[in-house]
Amino acid sequence: MKGSVRKHGKLWYYRLELARINGKRQQIERYGGKSKDEALKKMREAIKQYESAGEVFEVATISVHDYFEYWYKNYVLVNLKLNTQKNYRGMLDNHIYPAIGSYRLSVIKPATLQDLLNEKFNAGLAKQTLDILKGVLRKGFGMAVYPYQYLTIDPTQHIAVPHYDQKDGKDRDGLKIITMEDFNTLCSIVKPNDPYYLPMMISFQTGLRRAEVSGLRWKDIDFEEETLTVEQIMIQDGKNYMIGTPKIKSSFRTILMGQTLIKILKRARIQQKENQLLYGERYIQTEFVCVKENGKPVTPNSIKWYTQKYRNKTGVNFNFHSFRHTHATMLLENGSKPKEIQQRLGHSRISTTMDTYAHVTKKMKRDTVDIFEKMLSDTSLSNL
Repeated sequence: MKGSVRKHGKLWYYRLELARINGKRQQIERYGGKSKDEALKKMREAIKQYESAGEVFEVATISVHDYFEYWYKNYVLVNLKLNTQKNYRGMLDNHIYPAIGSYRLSVIKPATLQDLLNEKFNAGLAKQTLDILKGVLRKGFGMAVYPYQYLTIDPTQHIAVPHYDQKDGKDRDGLKIITMEDFNTLCSIVKPNDPYYLPMMISFQTGLRRAEVSGLRWKDIDFEEETLTVEQIMIQDGKNYMIGTPKIKSSFRTILMGQTLIKILKRARIQQKENQLLYGERYIQTEFVCVKENGKPVTPNSIKWYTQKYRNKTGVNFNFHSFRHTHATMLLENGSKPKEIQQRLGHSRISTTMDTYAHVTKKMKRDTVDIFEKMLSDTSLSNL
């Protein structure tokens, strides 16, 4: 790092040359004291503090900001889903750049990044958000080693998210699982001609996510085989929407439907054809299952809006994901096999299913003990 001092009036100032951002010179000037020697001393201290962010492994002038912009353009935008791109963009702009964006990439060390995570933890950042931040740092700095070869050692190898005090799994309230009484209350308000009706029914009876429900097409419904296939999702991009694919392989799935949902879908199909005749040329032609009266698709944002509307109207404490959680919980509590629930929900690992619904597994464990106790009641041990 270069530095210089100058006198202005009776006072001395020092100037530092920082890493370039977007190819432009970055300089700062600070008060150094009343003498040249004092200014030089403060300048040297400032240089030492700036470069103490890490050990220099090789001569490199690129800043953290410029490297991560290069990484974002050439890796994130090319390989990752839109929602992930947005999450990473937020991590860069709101957390990484303000803290270390002006540093040279080559001087970053593990302590700098651990301090960043600790600072965000102490500021109250949610665990999920902090996990994403750590993931962005690890992926970005990891690729700076290979394939980009800006660094020789990855400074994120030993950083860790601080420990959060959390319960094992979420309870029913945390998941906002609703009762059948709650669902009946919603059904009494949300009528079949309501744009929210079909998304609500599909999710409650299949466990589909909001983006999966919005992206569902009529060709994904097989009435003869009584199956529903998830092959695409609808992604909200501001006021517009776009079609994408599920994030993980296990989310591509075909599941069986019950007769109740089949009847609802058949009625909806007939109603949509009648609406098409009613609106004529004004009807919006799409292939989506969940549409409004004029054929306009029901998007993830509109589902969110309707959820808020009916939460306020009914007093039921739920979100749209409640239907998915309630579907899984009801199946588990009534004897469905966990592996089948995992496949139905599109989880990649059965541990995800069981960890999410730990409150149910505890009940299952109790039921298992009770079954064994009942078996023992017919033996001599019952007299103990």
